[in-house]
Amino acid sequence: MMMTGKTLPILACVALALSAPGAEHRSKWISLFNGKDLTGWTVHGKAKWSVQHGLLVGVGGMGHIYTDAACSDFEAKGMFRVTSQGAIPNSGFYFRSNPPADNPDGFPRGYEAQICNHGDGYTGWLWKPGKPTGKATELLTKDDEWFRYRIRAVGTHLQFWINDKLVMTYDDAEYKRGHFAIQGHNPGMTVEAKELYYRDLTN
Repeated sequence: MMMTGKTLPILACVALALSAPGAEHRSKWISLFNGKDLTGWTVHGKAKWSVQHGLLVGVGGMGHIYTDAACSDFEAKGMFRVTSQGAIPNSGFYFRSNPPADNPDGFPRGYEAQICNHGDGYTGWLWKPGKPTGKATELLTKDDEWFRYRIRAVGTHLQFWINDKLVMTYDDAEYKRGHFAIQGHNPGMTVEAKELYYRDLTN
């Protein structure tokens, strides 16, 4: 193909953009969980967290485990499963979240991608502290079954996919930057997670 005088500068600009510092980093998936121990995580609250057979496992009561990683605009993904041990299992995958300064063991200040397969505000809903906020189009998950969560947050625009199906879109500007976290909600249940990754989309 013959390149015109205009085509060459355009191609050069594209190449320069692709090679710009940080461009590759922003598109790279980064692991949040090494499958061996809790390196890179901080525990708050009563829930007990451990690594069993390569899985991150939470039991025992209300509490949250936070990643050291924090970001603003991102994509995150992971596999989750909640199981009843005598009580309704309830959990959540938090983002742009931080422990409350006055009570680090309290509910995170940030957004929650709900994980609960019972009642209203079910898995796939966006929650803000104690409040269902962005409605999921349908419930696609069940107790005792693994499912894939993917979250994208760019500016005010928030989107959730479950098993690669888009279920929630919402715009909200309250929380701008923070950590990822997983919730252990109550005694009598187990939450498990694996294959946890994120990529930074911050400009």
